[in-house]
Amino acid sequence: MKELEQRLDAIEKRNKRVELDKSWETSWTRKICIMLLTYIVVIIYSYFIRNFDNIFLSSLVPVIGFTLSTLSLKLIRTKWEKKRI
Repeated sequence: MKELEQRLDAIEKRNKRVELDKSWETSWTRKICIMLLTYIVVIIYSYFIRNFDNIFLSSLVPVIGFTLSTLSLKLIRTKWEKKRI
């Protein structure tokens, strides 16, 4: 009986961990962090290649691209899942 309780506890802990992982993957906190990091990296890259023609505006391009891709991937994934079922 004790072994069954331990197994059930382990399954419940795993389920909580999986739910948390899923929640993180779709969170705005994660998306915003990636956007900011992408923006900073592109600014630094642009600085090193000496692209001073409006460095801050041109650095927004990859960030906007990333954001649009994360928003559209959810729609694509939903359609993909419906076809798989």
